[in-house]
Amino acid sequence: MQLTPKEAIEQIFSHKALIQYWLDVEAALARAEASLGMIPKEAAEEISRKAKVELLDMKKLEETQQQVWLPTVAFIRTFQSICEGDAGQYIHWGATSQDLVDTAQILRLKEAYKVIYQSLRQIEANLLDMAEQYADTVMAGRTHLIHALPITFGYKVVIWAREIRRHIERLKECRKRLFVGQLSGAVGTLASFGEKGAEVQALALKRELDLEVPDIAWHASRDRLAEFANLLAIITATLACIANEIHLLMSTEIGEVSEPWRKGIIGSSTMPHKRNPRITETMMSLAKKVRYNATLITEVMVVEHERDLNFLSQGMDALAESCVIMGELLTYAESLAKGLVIYPERMKKNLGILKGLMMSERVMLELGRKVGKQNAYSIIHEDSMKAIDENIEFKQVLLEDTRVNQNLSETDIDRLLDPVRYVGLAPQITKDAVALSRKEREKD
Repeated sequence: MQLTPKEAIEQIFSHKALIQYWLDVEAALARAEASLGMIPKEAAEEISRKAKVELLDMKKLEETQQQVWLPTVAFIRTFQSICEGDAGQYIHWGATSQDLVDTAQILRLKEAYKVIYQSLRQIEANLLDMAEQYADTVMAGRTHLIHALPITFGYKVVIWAREIRRHIERLKECRKRLFVGQLSGAVGTLASFGEKGAEVQALALKRELDLEVPDIAWHASRDRLAEFANLLAIITATLACIANEIHLLMSTEIGEVSEPWRKGIIGSSTMPHKRNPRITETMMSLAKKVRYNATLITEVMVVEHERDLNFLSQGMDALAESCVIMGELLTYAESLAKGLVIYPERMKKNLGILKGLMMSERVMLELGRKVGKQNAYSIIHEDSMKAIDENIEFKQVLLEDTRVNQNLSETDIDRLLDPVRYVGLAPQITKDAVALSRKEREKD
C-alpha cells in the first residue's frame, strides 16, 4: 500500500533511518578512498558489507553516546565494533563529524524532497480538475470578508493551483543549491585527505551518493539549509491560506464548501450535529510551526569562525521537524484537493444576500455613461447606504431615485443587477490558467 506523505517523511526522519544515512556516507567514503589506494580495498568492502543499520547494536550505540556525548563518535565506535579484522580502523578516514552529519542530512532531505515534490504535483492536478469543473460556477467574491463582486469558484481554485505551481518551480530551482554534500575535513581545507582530497570528495559524493560536489566547504555557510527551510515555510503558508479559505467558506452562514466527511467521524463530544472543520484548523495550526522554524534556522546561519555547534544543536532538529510537519500538511492537503465537497446551489443563493448591492459597481459604471463616473459614484453610494440602513432591496431604491430612473429603465436595472452577467473574464481566465499549468507540468 502506498504511504501517505506523512508516513513517508516520518520514516525518512526516523532515528533508524538517520543512522542508515550515516552508514551510507561512511561506506561511500571508504569505497572512494579505497579506489584511490588511500585505505585497503578489503577494509572498504567490509565497511560496505556491515553498513546496514539492522547489524548495529542500537542499545550499545545509545550507551556509548551517554559516555562520550558526541553522537558521531558513539556511532563510529559502535560501527567499528561489528567490522571484522582491522577494517573498522578505516571508518571516517580524514572526515570530520560535520561532514558526516551534513552529508547525511542532505541525503534525507533529498528523499523528503521527492515526497514533497510529488505530493504538490498531485495536489496541483486535483486543483486543476476542480477549477476546470467549476470554471463557470458563479459565486460571491469577497474582499475584507464582505461581498465584493461575482467570481466563479473555478477562478478561486485556479489561483490556488497557480501558487502551487510556483512552489513546484521553486523546488526545481533549489535542487542545484540544496543537494550538495561535503567531505572536506576539520576546517574544510581537505588537508586530512592529502593531495587526493578533491578526488575523494568527488568520488564519494558524486559517484557513490549522487550528490553535487561543493565548490568550497559549507561548514560555516548554512544558507543552503536556510533556503530550504524558508521554502518549506512559504509552501506551508500557501497550504494554510487554502485551508483558511475553505474554513471560512464552511461556516454555517456561508456553507459553500465542506471538508471531506465520512461516516463515523465525530465533531463534538456533546453536540451530535457538529461537522467541525477539523482538517483545515489542524493545517493552519501546523503551518505556523514551520514558519517559526524557518526564522530559527535563518537565525542560526550566524556561525563563529570555521564552524561551531550552533546550527547542529538547533537548526538540524528544527529542519527535520519542519519536514515532518510538511508531510502531515501535505497529507491533509491531498485530502482536501481530492475530496472537497462543493455546494453550487448555496453559492447561487448567497449571491442575493445583499439584495442586489453586490452589483453596485456595474450600476454605477452604466449610470456614469450618462451623468459622469464621479457623479454616478456619489449617487449609487448614497442609494447603497440607504438600502443597507433601511434593509430594503437595492432595486427598489434605484427605481425610486429620479437621478437613476431618468437614465436607466427597470429593464436596464434588472440586467445590471444580474451577477451571472458580471463575472468578467473569470471563466476564460480559469480555463487559460488550467491549460497553462498543464502545459508547464509536462516539463516537470
